[in-house]
Amino acid sequence: MGEEKTVAQNRRARHEYSIEDSFEAGIVLTGTEIKSIRAGKVSLAEAYARIDKDEAWLIGANISPWDTGNRYNHEPKRPRKLLLHRDQILALLLRTKAKGLTLVPLKMYITERGRAKLEIGLGRGKQLHDRRRDIADRDSRREVERAMADADRGRGR
Repeated sequence: MGEEKTVAQNRRARHEYSIEDSFEAGIVLTGTEIKSIRAGKVSLAEAYARIDKDEAWLIGANISPWDTGNRYNHEPKRPRKLLLHRDQILALLLRTKAKGLTLVPLKMYITERGRAKLEIGLGRGKQLHDRRRDIADRDSRREVERAMADADRGRGR
């Protein structure tokens, strides 16, 4: 696999959803949009993906207008078409309808060839008690690691 540059990451996605599967999708963009993405002016915080009329769409992603753009600059929060294979779209549609899963954008990145790609996760929303359990597990893991590190330091390593 080549070198890729992560431009934006949806940090809340893995906190609020348990991700079951993920897919890579291309994005249909205009000229000023790709320039803003390469500059890192992207937010996926409130974004989600939807399948509508056998097409996948990214909705709510904020790509800031290009600084030196003119009247042909893009709309920051416009819906953007995602490029997936027809069988992938059909599989995603079936899984979201049947199992009540949600399409969540996880990260946007630039490939080695200069193409903007989006990693989409198929996730199930976590309940509040699930999130609390995840936080408690993470805290206990940190405590154990901290205690082991202290014990190693105490032995003179």
